[in-house]
Amino acid sequence: MEASWTLSKQGAIIAQAPCRADLAGGTMDLWPLYMFHPGALTLNFAVNILTTCRITPLKGKRIQLRSLDTRREQTFSSFSELRRTNRFRLPLAARLIQFFAPKEGLLIETDSESPAGAGISGSSALMIATTAALGRFTDRHLTLEQMRVIAQNIEAQIINVPTGCQDYYPALYGGVSAIHLNADGIHRESVAVSPEEIESRFVLAYTGAPRKSGINNWEVFKAHINGDRRVFRNFERIAEIARDMYQALSRADWNDVARLLREEWKLRRTNAPGITTPLIDTLIAAAGRNGGRAAKVCGAGGGGCVIFLVEKGAASRVATVIGDHGGRVLPLQVARDGLRFAS
Repeated sequence: MEASWTLSKQGAIIAQAPCRADLAGGTMDLWPLYMFHPGALTLNFAVNILTTCRITPLKGKRIQLRSLDTRREQTFSSFSELRRTNRFRLPLAARLIQFFAPKEGLLIETDSESPAGAGISGSSALMIATTAALGRFTDRHLTLEQMRVIAQNIEAQIINVPTGCQDYYPALYGGVSAIHLNADGIHRESVAVSPEEIESRFVLAYTGAPRKSGINNWEVFKAHINGDRRVFRNFERIAEIARDMYQALSRADWNDVARLLREEWKLRRTNAPGITTPLIDTLIAAAGRNGGRAAKVCGAGGGGCVIFLVEKGAASRVATVIGDHGGRVLPLQVARDGLRFAS
């Protein structure tokens, strides 16, 4: 993290939230898709790749936005000017400021350890960190679920397509999550699986930013809503796989987890052929020859990250092979905690 983050500034609020890797049931979390598949759930775990928002009060009414990882800045003379603006260099921070309507000037600095377009929900995690920081700055007493709703809805305004709910829960809670998608609401459950087991059995690799991040999910969403029977059947099976993987994870049956991960990836490739790339196919094949047992793209695909399930003891070998074939291995540590305020 850049040196400026370590400076102590009186009155500064610092919030941090982790990214995530998804295992099963993704895209199901787009409302109302899960309403058509009773018992739907998604499985994911938080990774210790952090996003950070720091807010420092400023004298006067000036509002200054700064992104350390993208090196972008934008300044407004007042909240009134920001509220009237339609195009932003930093839309995430700007849209959230429009919602929270602070009464005093502020400097808001954001940073993300996630590569661009990685598919590990860096933007959603940063939405949570920024929502939490602005909530505290404006004296809003928000519950975690209220933060999730605000972050999800405003992110939908930013990207102009529906947003799923699953990405916000690892950022809020950390750990391994089963997100149950029911008619009476969304319920997050902690899955009783050892973080150390996950860290020894999975490898996370970045394959480059996708050309059209987020489009794959939207295309599949439209096909489902428009009554594509093949897509509906695929989602029925994806829902079953997620339920079965939840049980397999709970009993630490890694043979079953590997089988289900392979099957889910096959179905997702059928749903959206653009989800994979030649590099992704090359990395999965190379990993498979060196102890890799299963793999899938994180997020919407078309690039981004791939999560590999490997034989016990093969993680370093698989990581080396991935690097040799053009992938960039990222550190994989389960984030034990979710959203937190740093001093």
